[in-house]
Formats: sequence, structure tokens, C-alpha cells
Amino acid sequence: MKGLRLYKVEKLCSLTAIDLLFSHRGRGAESNLSGSALCYPWRAVWRFDSVRTPRVAKFLISVPKKRLRHAIDRVTMRRRCREAYRLSRHLLPEGVAVDIAFIYVGNGLTPYPPTFAAMGRLLGKIAQSSHNAQATEAL
Repeated sequence: MKGLRLYKVEKLCSLTAIDLLFSHRGRGAESNLSGSALCYPWRAVWRFDSVRTPRVAKFLISVPKKRLRHAIDRVTMRRRCREAYRLSRHLLPEGVAVDIAFIYVGNGLTPYPPTFAAMGRLLGKIAQSSHNAQATEAL
């Protein structure tokens, strides 16, 4: 996809895909297809999907009420995460179908620069995981 805007196809909204993303089934056999990482204040959980078309990265953002009690703060953190993802998604390899969940683990409202830095580190780890998964599939 061209441009910096976020497209509807990039939104992870399939309940089946979300269940597979958070399920612990098949972790042993599919350990190279899924993973998680923590870069404060965000945690990412991802799963590669080899059969889905179109082959784009889909994501969801979760900001628990336990971490931020006020709705306006939760919305603010979702917006900051979405903007950081939009500007950093070029770090993900092209043509790889991956489902990603970004979960807020910070306490209180976090400024944008730490969110942007954490998003860059998380997407770098997902890209590295993608390269490792492709290398093991080639063997």
C-alpha cells in the first residue's frame, strides 16, 4: 500500500484471528510463527499467517481500563499508538501477513516520544522474527 494513511484492511477485527493470536494452542509447533515482546509502555503479541490474502499486517490496540481509568486518557493513548504505528510500519517487511496486538502496560498517560520509540523497537523485533521464521521455513 502506498502512502502513510491507515487503511481499513489493516485493522484486525476478525474474532477468529484474535482468538488465534491470544490462544496458547500450538505454541510448540508454531513457535516460530508467533511471539511477544515488551518495550515499555507497550507490549506486542504477534502471529504470522501464511495463508491469508491480502498479505498485509493487521493490528489492534488495547488500552485496559485498569491502567488508565478515564476514557479520554485511553483514547489519547490509542491515538498515540496508532500514529506511532502509522509512521513506523515501514520497518515491517513487505508482503508478510502478520496479526499484531499492541497492549498498553504503562501506568498513567505516557508522552508521545516514548511511545514512538517503543513502537520502533517492537516493529524491529517483529521484523527480526519474520526473518527468522522465513529462514527456518527455507531449511
